[in-house]
Amino acid sequence: MTKKKIIKNKEKGIQKVRFIVQMAFAILCIWIGVEFYQFIQYLETNGASVFSSRPPGVDGFLPISSFMSFYLFLMTGQIHSAHPAGFFIFFAIVLVSIVFGKAFCSWLCPVGFLSELIGDFGKKIFGKDLKLPKFLDYPLRSLKYLLLGFLFYSVIFLMSTTALQAFLDSPYNLVSDVNMYYFFAEISRFSLIVIGILFLLSIVLRGFWCRYLCPYGALLGITSLLSPGKIKRNPVSCIDCGLCNKACPSFIKVDKVKTVISDECTSCLNCVDVCPVADTLQLEMIPAKKKINKKYVAIGVVSIFMIVTGYGMISGKWQNNISKEEYLELYQDMESFGHPTLPTDRQAGTKAIKKFNEDALKNNSESNSGNDINKEIK
Repeated sequence: MTKKKIIKNKEKGIQKVRFIVQMAFAILCIWIGVEFYQFIQYLETNGASVFSSRPPGVDGFLPISSFMSFYLFLMTGQIHSAHPAGFFIFFAIVLVSIVFGKAFCSWLCPVGFLSELIGDFGKKIFGKDLKLPKFLDYPLRSLKYLLLGFLFYSVIFLMSTTALQAFLDSPYNLVSDVNMYYFFAEISRFSLIVIGILFLLSIVLRGFWCRYLCPYGALLGITSLLSPGKIKRNPVSCIDCGLCNKACPSFIKVDKVKTVISDECTSCLNCVDVCPVADTLQLEMIPAKKKINKKYVAIGVVSIFMIVTGYGMISGKWQNNISKEEYLELYQDMESFGHPTLPTDRQAGTKAIKKFNEDALKNNSESNSGNDINKEIK
């Protein structure tokens, strides 16, 4: 048997670049959070404090509303004005996944970044990444698809375009970002326990949330299958060292396939980076069979995201159309805005949401009338 000629892989270091990109986007998210906190302070003081404008980027943390806006755009060609930045962010994320697979999860997602850091901490404790047996792993992985399926069914099959428009117009949706803030700022004991359990599970099992529960990841896993960019292995030059398997955070058996086709692959390029043999593992555009330099993945992922969101900014559709005065009014009546009842069919959905909006407007009108009477008495 002739020995394989080994050419050392010298194209390494992409993980440092990925870490820098992840850190930059995490800092951006923190900055958005600080700005949004200042905006909330303005609302809480009823406009008495210095006005701080609402950062549109907060829409990115409203995935359900963003998905509904995206679906409305597909149906009508219109970008809803309540949380328009969410539409552009959602579209950018999906587009990234179509071109580079689930790269958003491993390059840009702040939750994915945090999950990765927690997983690294767990690896230091246990000395390796622990994995559930297949009879538990596969059923648990289906949970995120069940959550995604429920969302798809509720929006696409139970809501007509009219009902969808009405929901997005509803006071509940208009202040959904504020409600999201209070979910974390005034977190309940139950929610805190759930988050604590997820944190501990993520230490023991790398990427527990991302692998088993994240519906966003499920969606990107599906769209990533459309991506022409795939990890390819050259079985001729492969020395079967198994380093790629050990490096893969998604536990994909890279050394057993010629082309990695998996809804769990996040295009993190860990496997490509650790491969000791040049041109054995690489990202290729199929069917062109053209190798993609790893640095172009970083440039491509960031560029797609920035171009789409940048277009939203320069087009004038990035900011919502809610004035600070309207926000103050909505904030005062926010507790009366319950969640619209889940419809049982399209017609019922349209009627239910229409009634919900009418009740909200009625409550708002009564509240304003009460305020006017109080002013007159004073």
